[in-house]
Amino acid sequence: MSSSFDLHVQTTISPHNGQAYHVETYPASSDLDPILKSAAQSQKEWIKTTLDERIAKGRKFIEKFSALANREAPATYDHGPLGHHNLAEELCNQMGRPTDQCWGEFRGFLQRATYMVDIAESCLSDITFLDNQPGFSRSIKRVPLGVVFVIAPWNYPYLVMINSVLPALIAGNAVILKPSPQTPLTAVRFKEALNNAGFPTDLIQVVHLSPPLTQYVVQHKLVDFVVFTGSVAGGKAIEMAAVAADGFKGVGLELGGKDPAYVRADADLEDAIIQLVDGAMYNAGQSCCAVERIYVHESVYDNFVDEYVNETKKLILGDPTNKQTTIGPVISIASAERIRQQVSSAVQMGAKPLIPENLYPKAEPGTAFVAPQVLVDVNHTMNVMKEETFGPIIGIQKVSSDAEAIELMNDSEYGLTASIWTKSLDDFSTLADQVQAGTIFLNRCDSLDPALAWTGIKNSGRGVSLSKFGYDQLTRAKSINMRINTA
Repeated sequence: MSSSFDLHVQTTISPHNGQAYHVETYPASSDLDPILKSAAQSQKEWIKTTLDERIAKGRKFIEKFSALANREAPATYDHGPLGHHNLAEELCNQMGRPTDQCWGEFRGFLQRATYMVDIAESCLSDITFLDNQPGFSRSIKRVPLGVVFVIAPWNYPYLVMINSVLPALIAGNAVILKPSPQTPLTAVRFKEALNNAGFPTDLIQVVHLSPPLTQYVVQHKLVDFVVFTGSVAGGKAIEMAAVAADGFKGVGLELGGKDPAYVRADADLEDAIIQLVDGAMYNAGQSCCAVERIYVHESVYDNFVDEYVNETKKLILGDPTNKQTTIGPVISIASAERIRQQVSSAVQMGAKPLIPENLYPKAEPGTAFVAPQVLVDVNHTMNVMKEETFGPIIGIQKVSSDAEAIELMNDSEYGLTASIWTKSLDDFSTLADQVQAGTIFLNRCDSLDPALAWTGIKNSGRGVSLSKFGYDQLTRAKSINMRINTA
């Protein structure tokens, strides 16, 4: 019960009911050549526009997408016998997040879009020098890479696409956008708003691809850069394909996470518990920066665990189209079985589950519904504390000192985000310098600020999106060195 594909057809299956929601037909590889050629040709014309013109279209896009995602008067789309669905309902049916929570993704999408448009001029304008010698002039331009291939995930498709697609276009690139088979319509709606805002039709191309066709596009001579968000295994496959292609193709990778939190003795426990339950369980734990392991100082451990369990029990697992549901299914039956196996393995090794199974009768084997679970008596011999779960499961481990907590936080193949919960800014600063992650949070988690660089280390990938550095990844520096006076 997940998206499925054969050599020709891709079918999106709704996780909560197992019904086919949308079908796409794959192109042949020979059909992709003219698509890529038209994008490359469109890019050559697009770069002749001024930066101001591209920024203006970016602002117009924000208006157009806002109209699509207006909760009070949303646009709707005809899904035949399934009915007319607005953007949130459409997303819910593709990937299983409760409908009411899908509106939040659109707000974040627009926030990121607005910020990246607002900083575009300062990031992409020429850098000039005032200390030139008489008769000489120097400058550095940021020029587009050409055609950028963006491979988007299903868990937060709109949020991840906006990180690269709009900045790439404003920077002067063309974009080939491949959505996940689970959320194919998200890219279609994105392109619709872009074209309505005046971005040329051929400049942004949406393609639905099988794995072999994806490799074909990665290796295509007209593709200059690849942005991939997904699993470590998927990232390795993309990188290997790019390396095997002719030339030296750039790749940006945002991969998995096993993000830790450390709750110190002086933390505001009430606040930390609310935030960390949300950070671990929101979107059924299916976020690259979800909190997946918590280390708690021994002096507050028992109290923290008791209240954390109480807060978790408030979650309502069920049909994501129902308003009362706060946590929906995971993406597929296969994913659900993998998560259950990780929990079962930990319990067999001595972990103790604290959420009664009968509290969530919807979470039956053979379905994509997974009950939230809190595990204690865990350690780093268990996969639940080492391997990415991507589900509504959290392990909580007792620690006796800052040093032990930092050692355990860094004992991971991943390094996307980490959070520290304390009232001491000085102690936080000292500890943050020791934590190996792309983003370190104080008293918050699972949150992105578009002004900050989104980046990971270790197996969490490489490259940057958002912030001024996001534009750097999608452009290259071109130096201009002029001797004006030759007399």
